[in-house]
Amino acid sequence: MFRKRSSLILCGTFLFVTWNAVLVLLLWGRAPPGQPDAGQLDPASMPIDDVMGDVIRVADSFESELEKQKEILSQILSHRSLWKPAKRKGAKVDVPSPPVIPILVIACNRVTVRRCLDKLLELRPSAKLHPIIVSQDCGHAATSDVIASYGDKVTHLKQPDLSDIPVRPEHKKFQGYYKISRHYRWALNQVFRILSHSSVVIVEDDLEVAPDFFEYFRALHPVLQSDPSLWCASAWNDNGREGMVDPGQSALLYRTDFFPGLGWMLLREAWEELEPKWPASFWDDWMRQPEQRRGRACVRPEISRTLTFGRQGVSLGQFYDKYLKFIKLNSEFVPFTKLDLAYLQEDAYRTSFTKQVYSAAVVTYEDVKQGRLSGSGPFRLQYSSKDSFKVMAKNLGIMDDLKSGVPRTGYRGVVSFFYRGRRIYLAPPPGWSQYDPTWS
Repeated sequence: MFRKRSSLILCGTFLFVTWNAVLVLLLWGRAPPGQPDAGQLDPASMPIDDVMGDVIRVADSFESELEKQKEILSQILSHRSLWKPAKRKGAKVDVPSPPVIPILVIACNRVTVRRCLDKLLELRPSAKLHPIIVSQDCGHAATSDVIASYGDKVTHLKQPDLSDIPVRPEHKKFQGYYKISRHYRWALNQVFRILSHSSVVIVEDDLEVAPDFFEYFRALHPVLQSDPSLWCASAWNDNGREGMVDPGQSALLYRTDFFPGLGWMLLREAWEELEPKWPASFWDDWMRQPEQRRGRACVRPEISRTLTFGRQGVSLGQFYDKYLKFIKLNSEFVPFTKLDLAYLQEDAYRTSFTKQVYSAAVVTYEDVKQGRLSGSGPFRLQYSSKDSFKVMAKNLGIMDDLKSGVPRTGYRGVVSFFYRGRRIYLAPPPGWSQYDPTWS
């Protein structure tokens, strides 16, 4: 069938070209009606006006014929797709290359980085698609030896500037935070500017990852690329302690206004925006300021895909004994790349989430705390001030601190968590409009 069509098209094209060549010759050689052929006349005896008239008549006829032929040519070109041979059954079809998403491990002086690297190497689906880059600060020899022992399985970068950073006397005790911020800037510049990657997932040397860690970020990569209202995707739930998450909702994802960190994806475009104003210290709290967030959200899971095992560090174990060591690490593989994540798009998510929260039955703190709830929920527990939020959050066992007015895991002021087997929304009154940065 295809060969017949191709033959017809080629014949049509040949006839079109031949016909126009003959036509031009005929038109030039044809005399006007009522006059003898040009061969029977002496050109010198022809009046100039008659010659010009012949030229004009021939040009008019030629133009009319060209218009007709143009229509024929248009019809031929409209079947151009048939000129190409059809794909044979089983023939190779070009498909877009899957994105390369490197994992950047921020390391310093923990030899237990081995636990982090072992799990990453065990779980990664492809060395090509997920190169592991370990950036080491501190110059700690034993840690360097551990990283080097992996050979070409990882890329080992060493931050060259190990000097102390001049700080104000009252900030001398925070020297470690200054060095961490310097290291992050250097390492991310290596990934984006020297190695020319377009995205990265950042983990620290004291994180263990879940079985679907790579699957999670591969699924969220196109979501992050296509939605300018998102600026990061995190594997971490700050309130993800055992008993405070729904074990039956391991595939559930949220938008959050709070930057979670602790295993997070960043695109090059966002880094190009942040790098020129990168702070000298406390980079994570700086990320949570409204000037950096600019109304954008991150994606975070119901159940964390990372777990921290590093109690000792520059934060001296802040929050570790009370919260972090109890975080539940997801153990069930969720095929995120096969799921429809369109519900995370800003307008759809805001409408759906707000409706779900504010249609939930309102309950009191005492009812929640003493287990006097009837029904399966969800339930809404309302706060009206910074103090009321902090009191209820602390007594219910969720993190009560706020950064630039944003509660941990909060979305439009709402913190979602599980309590005694029921979904609770700790929420501001209806009509919430914006965060108050003084709530910090």
